[in-house]
Amino acid sequence: MALTQQLVRVSEAYLARCRRAAETGPDGDPGWDPPEGDMVDLGWGTWHLVRFCQETGVEEEHIAVLRRSIDGDLGGDIAFLDHPGVYDGFTPPPALLAPAAVAETAHALTRMNLGVLLDRLPADHTEAARACGLEGFTGHPRAYLAEHFRMLRSFYATASRRGLAVVAWID
Repeated sequence: MALTQQLVRVSEAYLARCRRAAETGPDGDPGWDPPEGDMVDLGWGTWHLVRFCQETGVEEEHIAVLRRSIDGDLGGDIAFLDHPGVYDGFTPPPALLAPAAVAETAHALTRMNLGVLLDRLPADHTEAARACGLEGFTGHPRAYLAEHFRMLRSFYATASRRGLAVVAWID
């Protein structure tokens, strides 16, 4: 079973509904079924981008933004999502970025110049893949990393524009 990074955009009202369902239901099931159009599976791409940034000494503020975008914030009253119907329990439970944090993250991702970051990739595709933890990757990883970053940035921009929260977990 491959683990991948999952994100979903949800309203605070949807989270409140799920919280009530978990509190009142016999088995604590929150009835978690967010709209498919508001979910994104980032695969492993963002993890490899974070690793590359750490390995090459990219400014800590960029690494912190990337990590926050996929790890969420501490706290955030979503313990009700710690349920087998939501995630498998092998990884940390889902984490939340409230709408204000989503707006901050979206703004920070927009300010990041991915081209400058990726210019640090070695020209040789094998060395570049190794720098990202992508041993055995076919071709140069630049396009792969750029695509996943664009997905992440677009996802957060939409969540921010709509005033939504983001829930992050590994599935």
